[in-house]
Amino acid sequence: MTDNQDVSLEWMSTDEEPGPQVDLRPEIPHPARMYDYYLGGKDNFPADREAAEKVLALSPLVRLSAQANRAFLQRAVRHLAELGVDRFVDIGTGIPTVGNTHETAQLVLPDARVAYLDNDPIVLVHSRALLAGAGRGTVTVRQADLREPAAILADPVVRDLLDAGQPVALLLFAVLHFIDDADDPYAIVRQLVDALPSGSYLALSHATGDFTDPAQAAKGPMVYRSATAQLSLRSKEQVQRFFDGLELLEPGLVTAPQWRPEQAPTAEDAEIAIWSGVARKP
Repeated sequence: MTDNQDVSLEWMSTDEEPGPQVDLRPEIPHPARMYDYYLGGKDNFPADREAAEKVLALSPLVRLSAQANRAFLQRAVRHLAELGVDRFVDIGTGIPTVGNTHETAQLVLPDARVAYLDNDPIVLVHSRALLAGAGRGTVTVRQADLREPAAILADPVVRDLLDAGQPVALLLFAVLHFIDDADDPYAIVRQLVDALPSGSYLALSHATGDFTDPAQAAKGPMVYRSATAQLSLRSKEQVQRFFDGLELLEPGLVTAPQWRPEQAPTAEDAEIAIWSGVARKP
């Protein structure tokens, strides 16, 4: 991993030199680009689409799950902003698309500050599109790896958000299932949460195999073995552990469509295999 890289608003200048050259490795499926494909985006390559179609063949609900996860992100961010939280650290943000964290938060609090962190160089490539929608608040994109929490906490942008002592929202949407057990995702989350000021929040979503036949559920991670990150499905009990010591907001840990829904549930909602929750640090 290279040193953290900052993509500033100055990139918006039309006469600015091109951004840093990155190897997008188009021949290797990438989870962020596959997710973009599930959402109907165009920032993906044939290898991404081929792998994504294999996953969709196993479970056509994956596309609906991606959409439900995105909708959960927007509801959770909006709710936190309505609670007065104006500082967000979004790790594993992925490729920018409509309804990003900063866009959602700044509709409620125009001065909301958002730090995006991702280890994927394609996120840097698309940062101009992300920052083009920035309002009055500060929006920063950093290259960082969730598996290196100490480096994230030492980042000057993150440090600035945390050092003020005001509540911060730590967002981990659809990213922890790409952290292997060998990397101890619970220790990673605990280290990050421990650094948050009192009154801060943790919001996360996580893919699960709880609603699928075990043999069928094992096939999804097999597709990701050819990708740049592996998939680790976890049960509700395992996802619940990420919230140890925190106060879960109502309705607790539920599937993405069940977290404070804004419309009547559908029959397909019951099959969305993503556990979702938001919790407060005492």
